[in-house]
Amino acid sequence: MNIYPNMQLNLRKTLANLSPQVDWTQIRYVSEKTTWRMVRDEKSERNSLSFDQGVMVEVLIEGHFGYAGTSDLTEEGIKSAFDKACFLAKHASNYKAHNFTELQRPPAVGTYNSHLEIGLDKISAQEIIDIFIEATRAMKLSEKIVSRSATTMISEIEQLTISSSGADIHQNFSIVNTDFSVTAHQNGETQTRTDSGGLARCLQIGAEAFDRETLLQRARKIAEEALELLAAENCPKDTLDILIAPDQMTLQVHESIGHPLEYDRILGDERNYAGWSFVQPQDFGNLQYGSPLLNVTFDPTTPNGLGSYAFDDSGHQAAKEFLIKDGVLLRGLGGLESQARLNLSGVASSRSSSWNRAPIDRMANINIEPGIDKIEDMIKSVQRGLFIMSNKSWSIDDYRNKFQFGCEYAKLIENGELTKTVKNPNYRGTTVQFWNSLKSVSDTRESFGAAFCGKGEPNQGIRVGHKTPYCLFSNIEVFGA
Repeated sequence: MNIYPNMQLNLRKTLANLSPQVDWTQIRYVSEKTTWRMVRDEKSERNSLSFDQGVMVEVLIEGHFGYAGTSDLTEEGIKSAFDKACFLAKHASNYKAHNFTELQRPPAVGTYNSHLEIGLDKISAQEIIDIFIEATRAMKLSEKIVSRSATTMISEIEQLTISSSGADIHQNFSIVNTDFSVTAHQNGETQTRTDSGGLARCLQIGAEAFDRETLLQRARKIAEEALELLAAENCPKDTLDILIAPDQMTLQVHESIGHPLEYDRILGDERNYAGWSFVQPQDFGNLQYGSPLLNVTFDPTTPNGLGSYAFDDSGHQAAKEFLIKDGVLLRGLGGLESQARLNLSGVASSRSSSWNRAPIDRMANINIEPGIDKIEDMIKSVQRGLFIMSNKSWSIDDYRNKFQFGCEYAKLIENGELTKTVKNPNYRGTTVQFWNSLKSVSDTRESFGAAFCGKGEPNQGIRVGHKTPYCLFSNIEVFGA
């Protein structure tokens, strides 16, 4: 997508007229086109298209930021939003938590475009539907399989940010989310197997995401595994070594590393809605968060990562930074505002979900760096354990400390070999103890994405990526449903 040239000119003209009245002003324009395609049991079930656009006007008055959004893109509409932002900033400045300056809004200039091998305009709706019909047909391996679905969500987002201090940022995002699901039933037992545990293979990518053979292989694999689960024994209750696949590691990282390291949780800003964090400011540089094998990065530069970008919504240029190195907690997820309040270094993580939301501290791509071990050797090293994949349920307390995860599929590891399939695998632990039990990390990684990570009041569903290896943990409590 390309923003209309006359709209760019109009926004710049409007900004010039607004700027002299306040200390600083920014206009952030966002447009988003979202397409859904879904096939269930070889029948096309959903084909929809939505389009949304608007601007967020942000001002700085007396050391305080004020915001107001509008979908009225006329000069009058934007001026009305500006007036509202000024009103809110002036009144709230009497109660401000910190005296902010333009240092929290750098005058960044640059562009960003998702890396695509094949443009999304090179594949038609009919081609996608035909592939999905074939994929759901391929899942019908038995009469025991009672439901099959294939879904994609395609999002094309354009963002233009301009400010009175000279910021001029133009970013374009191409996002494809694909997911398959199959449900099998026999003798009162029902098991569902998905392609990625509900997180989906959501990436910044082009039409190459719809490679027919790759999608058919994924579809057949989960159908086979759903049938395995019908005949499987329940997961044993025990304390075992567990080898966790990248799709489940994605959620483990997301919930027990990403969210607890968000500075607004540590500050207490996020306490009411989704809990705060056990992490304290003095922990940075000191806390042994995990074993020396744990290396976690914030990396918006990850190729195809769902949370990749060049600049966050405050204009802070994105860069790869270590959050945890050799197991030691180094820095958290906080934009320039939270960094100023805590007097701690942070990252370019001030993000909003759209034009009608103010930016808050968020994840981007939170990745575990690869290790040196081969997956086969990791399995051989385990005398008795469990290989777990694909999330089914999760629970974590308000401090992001105690957690419990249920998964779709697992195999026992006995004397260094994968043996029988077990159903309803669950595991639990506490964050620091769990990550300190990490004893092996694979040399290969896979990328997944969470398309609707919720946070904030009002809620913001934002896109977050994770690139993770296979990880082996010792002495973890496991149990069946």
